[in-house]
Amino acid sequence: MIKRVALFIATNLAVILVLSIVLRLLGVDSILDEKQVGIDYKALLILSAVIGFGGSFISLAISKWMAKRSTGARVITQPSNSAESWLLATVQRQAREAGIDMPEVAIYDAPDMNAFATGARRNSALVAVSTGLLNGMPKEEIEAVLAHEISHVANGDMVTLTLVQGVVNTFVIFLSRVVGHFVDRVILRNESGHGLGYFAAVIAAQIVLGILASTIVMWVSRKREFRADAGSAKLNGREPMINALARLERGTPGELPEALRAFGISGGKKGLTKLFMSHPPISARIEALRAHGDGPQ
Repeated sequence: MIKRVALFIATNLAVILVLSIVLRLLGVDSILDEKQVGIDYKALLILSAVIGFGGSFISLAISKWMAKRSTGARVITQPSNSAESWLLATVQRQAREAGIDMPEVAIYDAPDMNAFATGARRNSALVAVSTGLLNGMPKEEIEAVLAHEISHVANGDMVTLTLVQGVVNTFVIFLSRVVGHFVDRVILRNESGHGLGYFAAVIAAQIVLGILASTIVMWVSRKREFRADAGSAKLNGREPMINALARLERGTPGELPEALRAFGISGGKKGLTKLFMSHPPISARIEALRAHGDGPQ
């Protein structure tokens, strides 16, 4: 379940970096310093929002394509065996109960037990599971994991993260250009226009601020994980989800491609690194399910 968010964030950072470079090469940044004496903050905020939300929504639009490419996931169009038939039937039933259209269902080759859901719209999503999950869990626990992913889709978590990422991007881009202007004018003492120092400072600040700002997106992601766990409990019962999480905790956590990690099922570390994790510790998720989870026991 780790794959979904990390792929989205990595793609988003790459997109806004490319957009920033393109706009710089086209001379758009010069509009912010038209009089060559200071920044037009109103124009800067508008530009930042265009780039920030643009990068976020582009990342969302290509999320399914990126997920398939990065994992080698094979979408099941016609089931070739009983396991694939069962998988399609289970997802179809859960999607109907959750009130969403049937998502694409895919399997990708990986020894770790993992799964993820992604897609731009709740009625046009992708749910993928690893071969390790299919081979390493009993059916009732696989159903719980699938219900968790279906809950992510039904809750609109991809759109929520996209909007949060768009706001975060806007401020990162805004502040990075303020930093660049400061470096250009105060440190390098460039009195007109924006030189190479401005461009280099903007890119460096954008990368650093983007990494720090990702902690906000990760915090939102961790909150949505608790909600998806509760959704699984409501759809499929509390104990199967608890058992599935306990099995994941006992095993070696599987690693999805970095750009997809926030959308997988496992994950969660303690300490300062927790700020950069897309998932809460599994022990905390189990405790929350036991205390507040919905659905039959």
